[in-house]
Amino acid sequence: MTARERGARTRADAVLFDYDAELYRYHERLRSALDIGAADRVLDIGCGAGQTTREAARAAVSGSALGVDISAPMLARARRLSREEGLNNLTFVQGNAQDHRFPQEHFDIGISRFGTMFFTDPLAAFTNIARALRPGARLVQLVWQGSDLQEWDAVIGEVFTHHAHPPPAPGTDPCSLAGPTTVNGILTAAGFTGIDITDVHEPVCYGPDTASALDALLTLKTTKELLAPLDAAQTEHARAQLRAAIAAHETSTGVYFDSRAWIITARRSRCPQA
Repeated sequence: MTARERGARTRADAVLFDYDAELYRYHERLRSALDIGAADRVLDIGCGAGQTTREAARAAVSGSALGVDISAPMLARARRLSREEGLNNLTFVQGNAQDHRFPQEHFDIGISRFGTMFFTDPLAAFTNIARALRPGARLVQLVWQGSDLQEWDAVIGEVFTHHAHPPPAPGTDPCSLAGPTTVNGILTAAGFTGIDITDVHEPVCYGPDTASALDALLTLKTTKELLAPLDAAQTEHARAQLRAAIAAHETSTGVYFDSRAWIITARRSRCPQA
């Protein structure tokens, strides 16, 4: 690889939020819940940069893994990392799991690490996912609990308390699956049974220091939208407030915000959906 290619790759990666670093503690909790078999065919929903897909492929040594995501830059990183790791039993496709045409009754397990909260029509999405899973197959997903339990959201809210916070548009709310009653209703109607919802309480890491964490927060869609209507002086004031709030969370090992999530497990019904 030439210096120019390395530089281009570094610049491309720099504009992507590092979800793998942010979620490493949750990743360990999800990993312990998956129990992927050696011959399993795995569907990874909202795979992002493919960490979960690659680990699934390594576990399914005689099986396969398919990662699906809507982000072309994330998938480019996922494919590159897979090549560098020498994995050849996985593929990535760009698409929306809500309506992507997966092979029916093909996968032995569906997995997702914070990738299922952004469907504009959750019932249609989970029905489509159910059709892709074989009868009796497991679905294991991590989703956020309510925004009031996410400390990073509180920090942003406090800084922008005097500015309008428009409600999230359909398909943009990271906490859309926070309610257990809502989740049970959607999954049951989509063709899943044996639904179990487990509380998970872990911090998320936004970087090794305040400067890195500020850069990370500024890449978030919510922060960008709140900064967009501000003039230069207001923007500088908001950034200074964010930096101060982040600094209060800096530790010797990084910047951490408290958070809560659910691990949701279910099985695809053995009765076909209409």
